[in-house]
Amino acid sequence: MSTTVTLPADSNQAQGIAQYAIDFIGGKYGSNIDPAVWERAEMFHTDSVMCGVSALAMQTNAPCCLREEALSYPDPKGARVFGSASRCAPEKAVVANAAAVREWDSNGTVFGYNPSIPGHTAGEFGHNDFYGVVIAAAQVTGTISGEKALRAMICLDEIRGRLAEVFSLKSYKIDHVVHGAIASAAVYGALLGATVEEIESAIGMTVAHYVPFRAIRAGKQLSDSKGASAALSTEAAVLSMRRAMRGFVGPKDVFRNPEAIFRFFEPTTGVAEAPKPADVIDITLGNKKRWGPGPSPFNLVLTHSGADFAICGMHFKIGLYEHQSAGALEGVVSLLVKNPAVVKEGVQAIEKIRIVAYEPAFGIIGDPAKKDPKTRQSADHSMAFIVSRMLIKAIARGSLPATGQETWKLLMLSPQDYGKEALFDEATRALMQKIEFEHGGAEYDKRYPDGIPTSMDIHMRSGQTYSSGLIMYPPGHARNTTADLKDLLATKNKMLGDIVFRDQASLEAFLKPLTGIKALSPGDLEGIYDFDFGKMKEHACIDGERPKGTMSKL
Repeated sequence: MSTTVTLPADSNQAQGIAQYAIDFIGGKYGSNIDPAVWERAEMFHTDSVMCGVSALAMQTNAPCCLREEALSYPDPKGARVFGSASRCAPEKAVVANAAAVREWDSNGTVFGYNPSIPGHTAGEFGHNDFYGVVIAAAQVTGTISGEKALRAMICLDEIRGRLAEVFSLKSYKIDHVVHGAIASAAVYGALLGATVEEIESAIGMTVAHYVPFRAIRAGKQLSDSKGASAALSTEAAVLSMRRAMRGFVGPKDVFRNPEAIFRFFEPTTGVAEAPKPADVIDITLGNKKRWGPGPSPFNLVLTHSGADFAICGMHFKIGLYEHQSAGALEGVVSLLVKNPAVVKEGVQAIEKIRIVAYEPAFGIIGDPAKKDPKTRQSADHSMAFIVSRMLIKAIARGSLPATGQETWKLLMLSPQDYGKEALFDEATRALMQKIEFEHGGAEYDKRYPDGIPTSMDIHMRSGQTYSSGLIMYPPGHARNTTADLKDLLATKNKMLGDIVFRDQASLEAFLKPLTGIKALSPGDLEGIYDFDFGKMKEHACIDGERPKGTMSKL
């Protein structure tokens, strides 16, 4: 029996996604989901929530700003933000919680690469930012069990993960969050009982009205817009779904719409009529057939049973770092464990550090201009900063455990490693200047996105050179088979939880329903994000004083 459904390029894929979400969440395909898939969803959701609540505890700007905004939109039939029993407009709860989840840039990652399905190797990025959509729907309806919610999370990741495999948004300078917004509209609608046509309208509105470009990521010093991009797009998706359920009709059949992003950037008609060689502009200007009826640029395959769900190809971050640097961090750990002399001899004994990696890592986080980050958001996209922080932590200890597993746990990068003090730490900045970053060329590029091909050499003043060798699948990567992932994530949960909760009992009480979500009743699920916000550990804003804004004066 087939474990997938295929939405052909010549079909209405917006309706197909809607029908898939309704059928999968509604249980049409039975319970033939491998236990590892359920476990993966629970782990990604828990990881995202711990990232979110710790970002709030550290007074990060966008999450706090959007949480305050959400609570100013009371709705007795609405949803809840982290740590509050008060209900607010569902899209406002979603934007607040998603912004908190994404703030550290430390939750799950997808690279949109599945060579086992033809045409599913586009390699678009994405992150596991969208689970709050499911919880918001559960809080609005009051009828969704933990098992159904976890199924909906698997569904959401399946839709956005497979879209990332067939259409590369970044190639056209569009932010990757569009795929998550489409999935959010479909899943929120399916959970609330929307029709196929209503979900189609919501997807159409999301794509036609709310497409974010990568302008939010341009420049050397990044703003709140980068971290909140998924949140803002998902807010629009949920709002679009609510409008559609009130009868608002959005654009239909948006994947085959020649003026929507998919066929606009990847034309499927008029190509033969354009002059040769032809680019998108030639095709666009050269003939009218380009704007006529035609298929979408891709077939879309969605899994409904078995083990080959998109979520199983997604990756965890073992601490706080941009995922493209995971190979370099594993290089640090493995090199130091094998060569303890580096730690004992200290920073002054290091002549230079040479890191070789692939594109897009070289272009995204290896830019020499990023050796002078002035914001946390820029520091966590600076390979030089990320690697230097881990090395400085190691050298400060004087010695390390004998295994990579224990060393990862000891050196795990925390929010404080990107705070204002760490950002301008003299030792870290001095070490950054010793780092040379090189593009590994075709030999490295061809290994991505199957892996994260990276190597590191540390050259000592003594003339000795220590090498990590080629790193492909660091801990947290879906293809890693050597690390104890559950142990590493437990350490990460505790690290983040200790920022929020004053005692171990409170942390364990908060984690219990998250790690046991599948067994929760609808009533228990509604309160899954509850904790006493007023009793969190007190912290100054990690980035310094928060902007006050003129709204505070009104």
